[in-house]
Amino acid sequence: MVERRPPDSGFRRCLPRFVSGVVAVNARVVSAVVPPSIPAGPRGVPSNDRRALPVAQLAPEARPTVPYGMAAIDRDGRLAEAVVIPALGWRSGTRVDVRVRGGLVLVTADPHAVFRVTRPGQVRLPATVRHWCGLTAGSRLLLVADPAGGRLVVHPPAAVHAMITAFQAAALDGEAA
Repeated sequence: MVERRPPDSGFRRCLPRFVSGVVAVNARVVSAVVPPSIPAGPRGVPSNDRRALPVAQLAPEARPTVPYGMAAIDRDGRLAEAVVIPALGWRSGTRVDVRVRGGLVLVTADPHAVFRVTRPGQVRLPATVRHWCGLTAGSRLLLVADPAGGRLVVHPPAAVHAMITAFQAAALDGEAA
């Protein structure tokens, strides 16, 4: 009986054959890929006659000197932010005055004010201020701390939009973004 084998595709040639504990490999030897060496210059240091590639200059990292952040207002008008409000040093029970000026909400520490910082360190904006500024639950606000002035400046979305529009117009020489 003649045993039929599939035609040899070359794959079987790479498999080792075991003959009495000796492994024989029928494969082509592949030479190693080694980059050419750079000839040594004076003092045995490799010389590099090639020009260095240009490196892009990065803008210096801007380090804000004023703490700022974003916060969403909840359905009861509370703002919570982990960096900005604590930067003012306000603790739970600190009395704060809340006013609207120029489209911004100014919150300042005032021992005679009616409103207080809540136990978890939240600031509550009264309903009249929220309605005046068009704030609803989930509105994202830009909070900027002014530790030297002892105040928190709250930028409603309309104020942020106006600020960005003016900045881009100035930066783009009047072109609309």
